[in-house]
Amino acid sequence: MHYLTKFMVMNHINKPLLQYSLILLVFSFILVSCQKELEENPQAVNAEDFYNTAEEVETAVNAIYTPLRITMFPNYIATLECQSDWLYGRGSWDPLSQYQGLNDANVTRVSGFWDVFYRSIRNANLVIQKAPLGTSISVEDVNRFVAEAKFLRAFCYFQLVRNWGGVPLRNENNMLEPNLPKSSVEDVYQFILADLLEAESNLPTTQADGGRPTVWAAKTLLGDVYLQLGQYEQAEAKASEVMATGNFSLVKIANKEDFQQQLYGPDIQTTSEEIFSFKYARLPDQGNYILWISNHPSTKLFSFDGAYAVHGYATNPNYINQDEADIRKQLWDKIDFGLGPNTLVSSKYVDQKAISQTGAGNDQPIYRYAEVLLLYAEANCRIQHAVTTEAMEALNQVHRRAYGLDPKIPSDIDLKLADYTAETFIDRIIQERGYEFVYEGKRWLELKRTGKVDELISYGKGKTVAEKHLLWPIPVSEMNYNKALDPKVDQNPGY
Repeated sequence: MHYLTKFMVMNHINKPLLQYSLILLVFSFILVSCQKELEENPQAVNAEDFYNTAEEVETAVNAIYTPLRITMFPNYIATLECQSDWLYGRGSWDPLSQYQGLNDANVTRVSGFWDVFYRSIRNANLVIQKAPLGTSISVEDVNRFVAEAKFLRAFCYFQLVRNWGGVPLRNENNMLEPNLPKSSVEDVYQFILADLLEAESNLPTTQADGGRPTVWAAKTLLGDVYLQLGQYEQAEAKASEVMATGNFSLVKIANKEDFQQQLYGPDIQTTSEEIFSFKYARLPDQGNYILWISNHPSTKLFSFDGAYAVHGYATNPNYINQDEADIRKQLWDKIDFGLGPNTLVSSKYVDQKAISQTGAGNDQPIYRYAEVLLLYAEANCRIQHAVTTEAMEALNQVHRRAYGLDPKIPSDIDLKLADYTAETFIDRIIQERGYEFVYEGKRWLELKRTGKVDELISYGKGKTVAEKHLLWPIPVSEMNYNKALDPKVDQNPGY
């Protein structure tokens, strides 16, 4: 049985850190185990005496995950999906799908994401600063835990920079300073890369606890960042290193139920495809909230009503043009809940034994091996300015699996090298990602990265995207609290 613990520190995210002599509450719990069960054992800890042993530092590291996992990250994914060319928001989520900027409800929604990312960054900064000062912890353990904290800090900044652009860079050296100017986008990315390169050097190849990053997770995230930056040689190299291990493979799928149960199912502990996931369990406030967002009660695939707040339409060209033999297309159900008979509701994530709206056991994939293969295929093609056999094989592995075939065995449904130019091959990879990563929060960010926003939003939804919609507004609370920010200069365009 593997244990992670929740470590609660500090008060409001936008206030300076209090003195370390404050009493902090520590709540120990099982985040993931063979039974996915929860135990709580509150105890008081003096912060001056903390960070001295491996157990204490591990507890502090676990505090980095807590703000991200619980409720926030599923909501973050859903918000991104509303902006994709595939999905639509309902009710308060609808303005996200109109691309004219955010209304008050969604300004509040995204400001909450900002707070959570910085809360996790703050907790990472504490580990990075304090762990090396521990009196009863080995250098090896310090390096490992600091690497994990830097991986998570980089992950948070990667979300921030892609959604808000330049942001204040709060690190272990300036975290007591309330007034920090925005750093440039370039500086934020350099900071992310520095953190990830250190994480890559010091994270283990395997982890005793599920849900913790390994060196392979660091390489995958590095590859994603390099792809974002157009540094294709580095992106290809990182993807290649993960592929070359032989440690990962696509889960074999025969039908719709296999996708639901063997890849995304609530009882899965891990798979051959998992590189990094947020772990959830059927426990009070420890489950995955994305099921409540995506499910409709009529399907009876989720124990609770569901909000079907993010949905699709069968009239969307992306859905129309997806091959009927592609099993991933079967993960949509037509349900008329008042928006017409062509309304689609996803059945990608199901849990008929969930105990509450926030009590579903499905883990939330962050990086899967499918993404590594497609990352490699795109980077390789961009380097070569041509479609190589290796790049086509990487794409075909994902493609074959979607048809219920063995990913590694050539088949009649394989895409053919001769049918593609470099440009159309990259378009095909983008299309494949659209099929593969629905409800994983990838699509909107990819459209921005590839410069395909206008083209594909127009194609999929017939909408025009206002420039202000490309970035989220910096929260008013940050503007008011951080005196180094000038609302007239530093706020994102249109807000």
